[in-house]
Amino acid sequence: MQHTPARTRRCPDCDGFPAVVITTGTRHTDGSRATIRVTCPACKGTGNANPARTTVTVGK
Repeated sequence: MQHTPARTRRCPDCDGFPAVVITTGTRHTDGSRATIRVTCPACKGTGNANPARTTVTVGK
């Protein structure tokens, strides 16, 4: 019997990699690279997707 993996609520925009560090191309005086940290705007850096809200119209 083969078990199916549990469903994850991974963010579809960042695919579970919510924060990355990007080099700017410049270097500090000690020789290390200058970097900036960027987080996913969709999940706000958590890596998890919010459950989709459903809208139901009732009546006329």
